[in-house]
Amino acid sequence: MSGSAQRDTETPPHPPWDREVDARGLLCPLPVLRARKVLLAMAPGQVLRVLATDPAAVIDMPHFAREAGHDLIASLPEGEATAYYLRRGG
Repeated sequence: MSGSAQRDTETPPHPPWDREVDARGLLCPLPVLRARKVLLAMAPGQVLRVLATDPAAVIDMPHFAREAGHDLIASLPEGEATAYYLRRGG
């Protein structure tokens, strides 16, 4: 990544993650369904990073996390996508 120290202070740090789902280009409900499938195989407390370009994901991911008992710990821009960081609930 190229950029000045000024840019680095403006960009929030990405939380560490254990697994990743690349859902770029997929439309609702596929990003959530893929996240759900992977989260079910993860241990409580582990973090899943989901990359999504679907505009509905900004509503769907927080709703899914809340309803399923997971924590949405961050949502950060990642190029053309948004990276959603979900901590698996227990």
